[in-house]
Amino acid sequence: MDFFPAFLRLSDRQVLVVGGGDVACRKVDLLLRANANVTVLSPELHPFLANYADKGRLNYLCKSYEENDLAGFDQVWATTNKSGLNHQIYRDATKRDLWVNVVDAPKFCHFITPSMIDRSPIQVAISSGGASPVLVRYLRERFETLLPQNLAMLANFAGKQRDRIKQHFDSIDERRKFWERFFRLPTVEHAKHVEELEQAFSQLLNSPNETAQHVTFVHVGNDPELLTLKALRLMQQAEYVLYCDACPDVFVDLCRRDAEREQVPYQQLFHKASSLEKQNVRVCILSPARPSPEMMILIEQSAFDPVFVSASDANS
Repeated sequence: MDFFPAFLRLSDRQVLVVGGGDVACRKVDLLLRANANVTVLSPELHPFLANYADKGRLNYLCKSYEENDLAGFDQVWATTNKSGLNHQIYRDATKRDLWVNVVDAPKFCHFITPSMIDRSPIQVAISSGGASPVLVRYLRERFETLLPQNLAMLANFAGKQRDRIKQHFDSIDERRKFWERFFRLPTVEHAKHVEELEQAFSQLLNSPNETAQHVTFVHVGNDPELLTLKALRLMQQAEYVLYCDACPDVFVDLCRRDAEREQVPYQQLFHKASSLEKQNVRVCILSPARPSPEMMILIEQSAFDPVFVSASDANS
């Protein structure tokens, strides 16, 4: 991992952008959307940025760069068309322990900006660390078509229901399960108005809890792309993940991030799962081998929900 992914709050930060051309326009526009306090330093200013300056959206310093210009700033962007000057800004900012970004030069960056999908307050960021910008743009286009346009409405609605949910459910686990059921409702996925969300929310809140499978067996292979949508959904719902040493790490990583993980010898997988099931914990078993006949008897006697996918033959 060359860069650690993070989202920054810039509303109380002083940001200096050195350069006033086309590249600066794109960066300044994003910085202002994040409510940063932006100062642009450049002998000349693009009309787009001049419009922002006239409206008081940014501060403009009409001058050439000098090291002392960095005083008082928290973050620096070098966007000029002179690589030597950009590298000098990087060295000067580094000496002052300032975060600096030299546009289109990842080696001279303390941070980089990803390609973004904005459904505020939901944001999705994609980056290749500068290795393949075209591939990142392609992925962004793919995700744009997959993510529903009502994400912003869903997030805002859910945020306003937090106190209401706390009054209805005592534990965090109960609340999480409720929200998982809510967001998977077809009416919620296709809702266009808040009133539709409120109706679905109220009905689900007053309905009895569903009885669900608590243990899922996923027969993995070597190719995660052969996993079915059902398998991925159940892996993401799991609260506890059991896997043997022969299970490729990529499948474990596809499971719910905050789920407990435990490596267990193959012969003990189902015994361990049974004990967790009695505690009403949703368990996902990952195994490169199919269950033996003896284990199938245990599966049939429990609440297991087998899901099989083979790396060599998706139909096996």
